[in-house]
Amino acid sequence: MENIIEVNNISKLYKLGQITSSTLKDDLSDWWGRVRGNQSQMLPDQDNAASNKLHWALKGVSFNVKQGDVLGIIGKNGAGKSTLLKIISRVTGPTTGTIKMHGRLASLLEVGTGFHPDLTGRENIYQNGAILGMKRGEIKNKLDEIIDFSGVAKFIDTPVKRYSSGMFVRLAFAVAAHLEPEILIVDEVLAVGDADFQKKCLGKMKSVAEGEGRTVLFVSHNLQAVKNLCNKSIYLVDGKINSIGETEQIINNYLLREAKRVTEVSYETPAQAPGNSEVKLKLAKLEILDKDKDYIDVHTPFNLKFEFWNFMNDKEVNLSLHVMDIKGECIFNIGTPIIKVKEGILFGEAQIPGNLMNDGNYYISIMVVKDKSTPVFHFEEQLHFEVADERGDVMWYAKWQGAVRPTFLKFSIENPA
Repeated sequence: MENIIEVNNISKLYKLGQITSSTLKDDLSDWWGRVRGNQSQMLPDQDNAASNKLHWALKGVSFNVKQGDVLGIIGKNGAGKSTLLKIISRVTGPTTGTIKMHGRLASLLEVGTGFHPDLTGRENIYQNGAILGMKRGEIKNKLDEIIDFSGVAKFIDTPVKRYSSGMFVRLAFAVAAHLEPEILIVDEVLAVGDADFQKKCLGKMKSVAEGEGRTVLFVSHNLQAVKNLCNKSIYLVDGKINSIGETEQIINNYLLREAKRVTEVSYETPAQAPGNSEVKLKLAKLEILDKDKDYIDVHTPFNLKFEFWNFMNDKEVNLSLHVMDIKGECIFNIGTPIIKVKEGILFGEAQIPGNLMNDGNYYISIMVVKDKSTPVFHFEEQLHFEVADERGDVMWYAKWQGAVRPTFLKFSIENPA
């Protein structure tokens, strides 16, 4: 199968803190140098006295995309994902490198891309189709389908400058997906739409690729959507390709590298440890119980272990465990039974079952309590971990609602004959 996109050694340099400092003569000279095949005067791996004012958004990126591939592009914010799509879409040019494409391209990079604000929704559909090289009759044949998909039929003859951001995205995606480009490029812009619209768009992209053999490039932070939609993926780190290949493996690479985790804290002596004259933290540790997994997803059980230097004698003591989300809200709080303690090492352990927690970032805090109600010390945010999304064959890509995500022993559906 032929390559429909060939990306060869693409780099992109931005000058920080200014729009441009060059003259027209400088710009023409730089353009002529690229025409003649010369590289930029400064390359990504070169040092420079002004390097603190320069930012390489991409560095030496090369890959090929075959017809019918659905390529996911993942990475943290600032990794270069959107810059790469803008270069492929010819919104901006590369500092070095070349791109070859074979076929018509439609891109949806940000709200209202390619729309004229003073034209109506209907007029913008025709304009976008003309830009893609389609004849008026071809566009007219698709018009009803585009309007129906977008859900903005009531406002189709209203200037789009009066549209909300959600309406913009609905119409823009409907145009991009239905006017039959060989290559469809979609950035994180779909996050503007509601959950039903996201599901609808992702389903359309899947049918475009599988049923019609068109090529899709898809940037998203929604790893579940990438996993279900894309057969191949690229993982970008600081403007460079970290890995490229089958989507499941690339997502695993991403999770292992990017998941911000503090899964163990320990102290050698009480003098170094947080606490007070009654109790000091010796150890807090998270252990994944599934030996085949290196990260936690929504199905993964894990253990929490704690050790304390206890300086209390003949006191009734228990532990209170708090699981907090990234916004500081308590997802749940559990406590141990109360025991009478002697001075020495105090051990605590909790097992968090799989199929309980929703995906997201969480902190673990642990409190030592005496006399059934008096806090001795609150060891706040000692552990930090991320729970990854995992849905199997479920075709629902929006955020799973709820603080927790339990699987109950009995929740069934029947259809007796």
